[in-house]
Amino acid sequence: MIVLHVDMDAFFAAVEQRDHPEWRGKPVIVGSGPHERGVVSTCSYEARRFGVCSAMPSRTAYEKCPHGIFVKPRMSVYSEVSAKAFEIFSRYSPFVEGVSVDEAFLDITGTAHLFGGMVNLAESLRADIKAACGVTCSVGLAPNRLLAKIASEQNKPDGLFAMPFDPDRIREFLAPKSVKTLWGVGGKTAVLLERYGFRLCADIQNADPRFLVQILGDAAAESIRNHASGIDFSSVASDGEVEKSVSREHTFPFDEAHRDEVRSVLLELVDDVGRRFRTEERWAKTAKLKLRDGMFNTITRQASFKRPARDDISFRHLVLELFDREWPPGTCRTVRLIGFGVSNFTDSPGDSQPDLFGESPLETQMKKRERLAAALDAIHRKKKG
Repeated sequence: MIVLHVDMDAFFAAVEQRDHPEWRGKPVIVGSGPHERGVVSTCSYEARRFGVCSAMPSRTAYEKCPHGIFVKPRMSVYSEVSAKAFEIFSRYSPFVEGVSVDEAFLDITGTAHLFGGMVNLAESLRADIKAACGVTCSVGLAPNRLLAKIASEQNKPDGLFAMPFDPDRIREFLAPKSVKTLWGVGGKTAVLLERYGFRLCADIQNADPRFLVQILGDAAAESIRNHASGIDFSSVASDGEVEKSVSREHTFPFDEAHRDEVRSVLLELVDDVGRRFRTEERWAKTAKLKLRDGMFNTITRQASFKRPARDDISFRHLVLELFDREWPPGTCRTVRLIGFGVSNFTDSPGDSQPDLFGESPLETQMKKRERLAAALDAIHRKKKG
């Protein structure tokens, strides 16, 4: 497999510099005003030299770079440029997975030869983006998504990097990099790993697998060990390959910082998905939570039901576990989009261990929940009618 990861360079700020030539070469900071509450969405590379970065409070950015040009986001303009870029991506591969407005994965396994090889394809794509959109992008080439993402960060901005395809050279390349480079290693996991002396990918590569399982658990240990050696089994998801699911999303008109409000909207989405899902005789095995902040960073978390489910109580219980884990009470963050979905469907609710009277307590409970959900659905339809 050949995966190309493309990341637009300082996208919002680059569009502003494109539309205002007099700002080129100057520190441009897109986000809230310098004296307002809010954060930096993105900033030009000139601003980054002064220590400004995404998600930084705008007031702090002003302290670091008082001569910076502070600009309010123009999302409609950025969306137009993004749409043009994605149209270009589709010329190079039928398999395009958008990660955000300025980032995508392309599976070019079947198309690289049409352009004289993967490097020529990547250079052609970069030239097309620059000519059509007026901004630059950085591209990474690798045998999988994980490595392509890492590769695209090597020669930023306006660069191209092709990762080695030999497994030994890949391990050698990753060895000196921080474990924080790896997918699945967030703040808490990084602290835990560093507590036991695992700071670099080389430390993970050389670790006793049994010890990693003790501190991380089976699934996480296996995933991180694979990633530290450059092994990633995920594929590029495109519209033609995405798993069938039922989902709903809500976009807030502004960055919503009130956790209770976001939670309330999430529960409304859960109920709506439940009503839509129960129109078919299917059960779901998996629930997914989606969060996106004002900088278009998207986080998805999913978990499996203990037993295939189709009732709101089961849906709510599992997604709220994910929500509380991602946004613990008392912590601060902002959300622009919230979403919920169910997938991995089955035509049967599955088997459970019966008791002496023929039906398990769990099965009885699930049937009660489904009857309650059906009654609420009927009330909802009556109100709408």
